[in-house]
Amino acid sequence: MITIVPRFLRASPLAAVLCLFLTGICGAQTHVVLKDRSGKPLQVGVQLYSVRNECAKDLPGVLEAVAKMGYTGVEFAGYHGRTAAELRKMLDQNHLQCYGTHVDLNALQGDNLEKTAAFCKELGCKFIVVPWLPEAKRNSRATVLETAKFFDETAKRLAKEGLILGWHNENYEFKPIDGENIWQIFWANSGKTVAMQFDIGNALDAGEQAAPYLLKYPRRVVSVHLKDHSTTNSKALLGEGDEHWNEVIPILKKQATPRWFIVEQESYGEPPLVCIEKCLRNFEQLWTETAQK
Repeated sequence: MITIVPRFLRASPLAAVLCLFLTGICGAQTHVVLKDRSGKPLQVGVQLYSVRNECAKDLPGVLEAVAKMGYTGVEFAGYHGRTAAELRKMLDQNHLQCYGTHVDLNALQGDNLEKTAAFCKELGCKFIVVPWLPEAKRNSRATVLETAKFFDETAKRLAKEGLILGWHNENYEFKPIDGENIWQIFWANSGKTVAMQFDIGNALDAGEQAAPYLLKYPRRVVSVHLKDHSTTNSKALLGEGDEHWNEVIPILKKQATPRWFIVEQESYGEPPLVCIEKCLRNFEQLWTETAQK
């Protein structure tokens, strides 16, 4: 067991307490190298929004910590004032890959698109994800169609740079508009160049199990957000909520086969770094113990 103490705590009296705490909760657990059906190691990262406050205090320490937990990469949601070169250096020092970055629509519009592409290429990030749409871009079938067209055109431009554009669902995408929901309209009307990052927990928050959606366009699922949701426990970790993982894991193993698996946790019953380590251990157990259909 590796006890992980972020740098910003190492010089404080809390460090020893945290060491004992982490050892107590995880002492019997070890990291497992997960593999896909071809025998290749899974690319399992963490969305750094999960530990955003810790990143703001000590980003190098957080990256060191998540690497020691067994994560092989990270997904960004903000850069904490660092340049692409600085971030790339920190990732390289910890043998981490960049499995994606979340940006708003403005980063893809006008001259910003070229700047965003250049930043990501220097960072070593191939996957650019839009995690949220302003209401004006999704408040009717017509606006969703316009948004899908914009994504299609932008994805083709980024593909020429060796980059992938993806869309990540929140919970509002599953609300009905003209007999369909936003998710259905968008994916039925965007080109295959646009990739899907399916957030399992956000769908469940809207009352939707992930399995039917993962199976709808399995070859477009390039990344998944591994997250749970519970109607009775607001602080449920991955594997502790209402998601039917016994249905989801076989799909991820055989039918959807995403390239990147991203753990995200947005509610906490314990320190966020402890939560994301527990989520990783829970995913390792779910992956190894769930039969492949």
